[in-house]
Amino acid sequence: MSRLQLRSRLPLLPDAAEVVSPDLAVVRDGPLFVLLNASGAIYQCKQDDEVGVRLGSALAAELGLAPVAVLARACRLHRATLHRDRAKLEAGGVEALQPGKRGPKGPHKLTSTVLRKAQRALAGGASQRQVASRVGVSEFAIRHAIRKGLLARSSADVQAASVAVLGVEDEALTRPRERAEQDQACDSGVAVKRLDERALARLGQIAQAAPAFVPTEAVSGAGVLLALPALLGQGLLEVGEGVYGGLRNGFFGLRSILLTFAFMALLRIKTPEQLTEHAPGELGLLLGLDRVPEVKTLRRKLYELGGRQLARTFAQRLTERWAKAEPSELGLLYVDGHVRPYHGRTHTLPMHHVQQRGRPMPGTKDFHVNDRRADPLFFVTAEANAGLLATLDSTLLPEIRRLVGPQRRVTVVFDREGWSPKRFAQWKDEGFDVLTYRKGKPSSWREKSFQQVRGVVGGERVEYRLAERQVTLPGGLRVREIRRLTDDGHQTAVITTHEKLPRLAVAQRMFSRWRQENFFRYMRHEFALDHLCTYAVEPADPKREIPHPERAKLKQKLSSTRSALVKLLGQRFEMKPGVPARVGRRQIAEAEMDRLIRDHEAQIERLKRRVVALPEHVTIDAVLDRSKIVQLERERKVLVDGIKLLAYRAESSLARLIEPFFARHEEEARKFLKSVFTATADIVPDPRARRLTVRFHGLASPRATRALGELCALVNEDATLYPGTNLRLHFHAPVSQE
Repeated sequence: MSRLQLRSRLPLLPDAAEVVSPDLAVVRDGPLFVLLNASGAIYQCKQDDEVGVRLGSALAAELGLAPVAVLARACRLHRATLHRDRAKLEAGGVEALQPGKRGPKGPHKLTSTVLRKAQRALAGGASQRQVASRVGVSEFAIRHAIRKGLLARSSADVQAASVAVLGVEDEALTRPRERAEQDQACDSGVAVKRLDERALARLGQIAQAAPAFVPTEAVSGAGVLLALPALLGQGLLEVGEGVYGGLRNGFFGLRSILLTFAFMALLRIKTPEQLTEHAPGELGLLLGLDRVPEVKTLRRKLYELGGRQLARTFAQRLTERWAKAEPSELGLLYVDGHVRPYHGRTHTLPMHHVQQRGRPMPGTKDFHVNDRRADPLFFVTAEANAGLLATLDSTLLPEIRRLVGPQRRVTVVFDREGWSPKRFAQWKDEGFDVLTYRKGKPSSWREKSFQQVRGVVGGERVEYRLAERQVTLPGGLRVREIRRLTDDGHQTAVITTHEKLPRLAVAQRMFSRWRQENFFRYMRHEFALDHLCTYAVEPADPKREIPHPERAKLKQKLSSTRSALVKLLGQRFEMKPGVPARVGRRQIAEAEMDRLIRDHEAQIERLKRRVVALPEHVTIDAVLDRSKIVQLERERKVLVDGIKLLAYRAESSLARLIEPFFARHEEEARKFLKSVFTATADIVPDPRARRLTVRFHGLASPRATRALGELCALVNEDATLYPGTNLRLHFHAPVSQE
């Protein structure tokens, strides 16, 4: 939006103001930080008042005056900082943004990170002066640390210095081989050690076993604990326990089951059966238990949860939480369908076109709604014969309206499957703008109509050759049509009912549908979205209408007979007098050819009469026994998919935190996080300090290890309690050489 356009809404806009959105401008010129809207200045504080600037930015984000990413950039804050400030403001008010009282919390220069780096340099043979220069402190500080025993000059003292820095003796940590031998030596099963609690659980005397951590070294996959604050922030346990309450008394309760499914998703353990490929005792350490649940135990607990019939409530509460946390991302929503194929032969299921296979297959179809960043918001499983258009009208748009409120306009982006000019007009009146590809083959526009347009949309720099016209769709609806001209001369036509969105933004948002397609691909490959957690079925609607199967067969036969007739007519036209023609394996003369043509014409007439006599649709119970009219069970599928989507969102939140550390963020962030989740780390509890330290061993490259250190520092700011304990998570990454 140009400054001239904005002045009509913000008439008092100063020259030094930076336009953030149609509803907000920021002034940082001079001693004051000022936020303005249409009524003038709505907030101001001094430029050097850090808390005041963060408070004003959080208030603007909370009111939805501008997208968080754009607002953070204008206010010179990190996007993650603004997200945290908004959450603090909502939870604790203005006081929550005030910095904590400073006091003697420990050395401000010789921190544990600096000491570890200095100790590594000393062990490598560096002098005290070289060490001081390398870690950025004075040589006196290094001498002082050596006198205090915090650092060691000789290799013999390195172990003692390590204890002082890390606060735990390495001899106290159990090593992988020791744990493996102990797990295999258990009489009651692999890694079954907490026998007293299991005995009480069998008697129903405990609701669930409490987490109890012991110092352990080199736990494979312990890096996934770095995602635990993000999982909790997305509502895994708060929503799960709020909906389900708990499970029947036993050793494994609701908390451990939900954490198990979430950790499995992030560790890419795609099915419960794949748990048998991992050491149960090692995975149990992540839960604070002796072992992870067995496959049969996990499936039994999942069956118990499915019996509650609360999966849809669970998914709905998650969606409400996500929508409330980031309302600015709901102005643009992507909608698309995804087919989950069924490979079994026991049941007869409806056929759906599977795009990646290029053919129809039996299965179920889900319609997913993703926000502006393509993070999942919610999904619905469509009825057997319901398409995108019907599902939008009956389910998706009403649910979106419930989430965003009665007044807010929302732009919905989808493909040609949802094409309906009549519905577009209806949805526009209901507050929904559509953005989709134009259906059909419209005539080409002249090349001179297109202009090179470039700019920044949503933080992304884009450039297209675009042209725009007002067009009238069947039914009289006037819409904007924006076309993009590619280098090979192809014109991609996009239509929208949004009247004010710049054409560059229209094109960028339409062509960003690849993000949702990438989301489906990523979820299939990394989170096993297509996996059926159960092959159980439930009754389906017996009165559901389907195309008449006999009529479909007759129409296919009619089509093939017509094709054969056309071929015969062509051969008859080319026949020369007295020269037979080859039909199949026979040579036939002109008279027989004429007779064959008449037979085909008669057969076509008979088939046409039979087709007309049959109805186009019939209820499924007319052609199939009611006991066979089934659909795949939805309850457990919705629950497991909800946890997978939550895990994806948790991964996304971590990916946004490390955005500054990777030049090719889109390609590298998730790959980096995947290596972090599977990384080896020590788990060191400190009951006196009420801390649970996760000490990483390092990653494959110095750059990755440095990024891990920065991510640990950001996550440590939240000081998250491990669920069920009073231990706050604290993460350590090794110091990588610059």
